[in-house]
Amino acid sequence: MPDRLAAFTLGAVSHFDTQFRQRRMTQGLVRERRFDVVHEPIPVSPKLPSMMFGLGVPVIIGPMNGGMDYPPNYNLTGRFERASISALRWTSALWNRIMPGKLHAALIMVANKRTYEALPPNIKHKRILEFVENGVDLDRFNFEPRSAASENVSIICVGRLVDWKRVDLLINACRKLVGKVSFRVDIVGDGPVRGALEGQVEQMGLTSYVRFHGWLPQSAAADLLRHADIMVHPSMRECGGAAVLEAMASGLPVIAAKWGGPADYVVENTGILIPPGSPCKFVEELANAILWMAKNPNTRIEMGKAGRDRVRVFYDWRVKAPALVKIYEEAAASVK
Repeated sequence: MPDRLAAFTLGAVSHFDTQFRQRRMTQGLVRERRFDVVHEPIPVSPKLPSMMFGLGVPVIIGPMNGGMDYPPNYNLTGRFERASISALRWTSALWNRIMPGKLHAALIMVANKRTYEALPPNIKHKRILEFVENGVDLDRFNFEPRSAASENVSIICVGRLVDWKRVDLLINACRKLVGKVSFRVDIVGDGPVRGALEGQVEQMGLTSYVRFHGWLPQSAAADLLRHADIMVHPSMRECGGAAVLEAMASGLPVIAAKWGGPADYVVENTGILIPPGSPCKFVEELANAILWMAKNPNTRIEMGKAGRDRVRVFYDWRVKAPALVKIYEEAAASVK
């Protein structure tokens, strides 16, 4: 408990100190370089207050993302963490009045409706725009035609190896696939639970099926995505999910938990969303979804193509960047 209290206190002090320093630096930059707009994209939490006010120019804050909880049966936070989060949420309106950057902002951007609902009540009267924070570089994450003839199915999972990503559920599902389909799994990422996951793979006798690549440069991760067949993303607390969009851009169908950001990105013709019931049920449905995709390669390939089309329309940076510039121009024009 003392360690957790110290970490929470340090985090709060660090946030406030950073905000004061940012405000002082921004004031100087606006005076010296005569900026027309200030954009504060972080922190992304809808509850945390901002000190970006009184700068003499319009301030845009966001896109924020967050304010979500674990699904039932998956809450990995301890009692102290839950109490701390509850206290922050309950007092958020007060903190946002003491540090009133969001109250004075010209525009608040949120990634989704969940984040809007998580805003402090005294912020919701502001001008608020829904604008997804994630985007994809389609030149880097590009599409390579896949063959339906291969008998070996390549599964990829990309993300930090932390407990709430629930990569352990994917490994459990893999055990159910042995003997039913020829497959391999590439796990890209690193983090504090990597050792436990590697031990789980070894204990289950899956070392010939599952490979851990650790952290990879984005170019190397993109190459693995191009040569995979299915992306699995079992995370149970994913506000966004950039890795999901990168997989879709690479022409992969996605299997993910029907919770948080991935449930916004993946639609019926681009993948399979699995409701986060009990862990045992989720593992069973995950294994069935992988098996179905393995046995229906043509449909799987069509899903991947539809996913790339969806990314091109809604999440391509070449589309999103001009939209953001237009937002800046409108904000600057509003004070002239």
